[in-house]
Amino acid sequence: MSTFLATFIVIAVAFSALAIGLILRNKPIEGSCGGVMTSEDGTCSICGKTEMNSCTRTDS
Repeated sequence: MSTFLATFIVIAVAFSALAIGLILRNKPIEGSCGGVMTSEDGTCSICGKTEMNSCTRTDS
């Protein structure tokens, strides 16, 4: 039981620290490209765009 309690406290502290960090940054959460634009010729292999900022979000 003490192991469960200690684990719960550690996870709660970690989530609290992440939440406080996000609040203090005052920026929305953003996704990353995941390295899609790191091809040799600089184009996205999925959509063919050449600039990261030109990608638009599509909701399915």
